[in-house]
Amino acid sequence: MRCNGENMESMEQFQIIVSEIQSARQQIAGLKAQILELEATAEAVKNQPKELALHQQLGGVLIEVSDRKSLHEVLLKDIESLNEHMSRFETREKELVSSYEELKKVLEGSQ
Repeated sequence: MRCNGENMESMEQFQIIVSEIQSARQQIAGLKAQILELEATAEAVKNQPKELALHQQLGGVLIEVSDRKSLHEVLLKDIESLNEHMSRFETREKELVSSYEELKKVLEGSQ
């Protein structure tokens, strides 16, 4: 394979894009895990019988929750925020994959 300056630059761009795709996918996986955990927590808060105490961890201390509705609303807002954040990462990942495919064609054509 012939390596000229332009081809080397394309290879470097290709490696950067691959790294960015991996990073975006790791971020998406982390956000999905956080969302699933918050959804399970929100469901547990919603379904916890009223006669049983509900506690929330604050630092290293468990505090009894007096306003379950507010806690549930905060959890739902956090889930919404994380979903929006994940959507941006998914959009970025699609853009990167598109760039990857285009650059791959360029590199294959220069061999």
